[in-house]
Amino acid sequence: MRRLERLAETPISLGPAILLVALVIRLPLIALPPTLSDDALRYLWDGRVAAAGFNPYREPPDSPSLAPLRDELWNRLPHREVATVYPPLALSAFSIAARFPVPTPGMPIWKLLACAADFGACALLLALARLSGLPEARVAWYAWNPLVVLEVAGMGHVDALGAVACIGAVWAITILPKRPVTAGMAAAAGILSKFAPLAALPMWARQSRRPWAFLLTALGLSGLALAPVVFSVGGLPPGLATYGIAWEFNGPLYEPLWRGLEALGAGPAAHAALDAAKARTEWWTFWNRFYPYAYPRFFAKLLLAAVALAAVVASFRERDPILGTGRLFGRLMLTSATLYPWYLLWVLPWAALREEKRWLLLAALMPLSYLPALFGVPLWPWVYFAIWVPFALFSLLGKRWSPS
Repeated sequence: MRRLERLAETPISLGPAILLVALVIRLPLIALPPTLSDDALRYLWDGRVAAAGFNPYREPPDSPSLAPLRDELWNRLPHREVATVYPPLALSAFSIAARFPVPTPGMPIWKLLACAADFGACALLLALARLSGLPEARVAWYAWNPLVVLEVAGMGHVDALGAVACIGAVWAITILPKRPVTAGMAAAAGILSKFAPLAALPMWARQSRRPWAFLLTALGLSGLALAPVVFSVGGLPPGLATYGIAWEFNGPLYEPLWRGLEALGAGPAAHAALDAAKARTEWWTFWNRFYPYAYPRFFAKLLLAAVALAAVVASFRERDPILGTGRLFGRLMLTSATLYPWYLLWVLPWAALREEKRWLLLAALMPLSYLPALFGVPLWPWVYFAIWVPFALFSLLGKRWSPS
């Protein structure tokens, strides 16, 4: 950290050196097989399905209609019963990579695409730093971050596409405040790569000088791309619904919250309340539909969804796009039931520019969450505590999202 602070004080432009090192440390990892995560395998399968003319939002990998596409890639897929959760722009990138018949079809091509997006994110962060009067050296906290390099160049996560689009949106809002269409297009690209940037639209619209033009562009382009998906499945894509209800891993607030609700007997209490409501109203069919959701994990997700919504509403007051985006995505991470290491790509660009030490520390601790998969170590409680207790202490004792 002291070396980066000394670099920040030099008048020489560090941009070329930062980008050169970023490129050098990424290239060797492109050949690394995705051993820590199988998401990239799913990307290529979904891309293959789309390229073959099937609908990956309707046809999960184990669909009989996709049997002609099955090979060793299909054999390695997890969750073959779940249809894709990825938006159309991401699927388009997957389908491009899947067309290349190289070992593990398309993997090196896909990783090159992801790394190109990540390299673009580094360049845009340098531009944002110069524009905002921040030291260029801070970009190294992202460009040279081992977690970022591992998750993008090594594991090939699609979050790199969404991250560069969000940085592009903030750059456009900052440098082109009277041209909201450019920012809206970047925001739409983020939404169509992964849905997380939807939460930032109200804040970004307020920060642009023409909010309605920004929203019309962002929502209009997103709607045009997503409408065929919605019509093809008759509503919310089933894979996305399954992810929202069933997926959970290392949620910082979620883990202790649902366990606390379970200890308090929230599940049996909810069932007793439903039984009483049925006996009182005799609306048997109506109340029966709520039983599958009357359990502590679902209650915890509902409560945290309300907190996440409050964070979105609070972000409407943010004036600084860099600070506001960092705060918002950070709060959304904390309220999520699922927080894989690569999800930090949404927060780390802003944490780097503002030297948010607790999030930079979290990036160093997050690889511990791979221990359960690698060695069978239970996530709860010790791995969870090893990750989140230091983060909590830094949050309590240190400055948070300083404007300087």
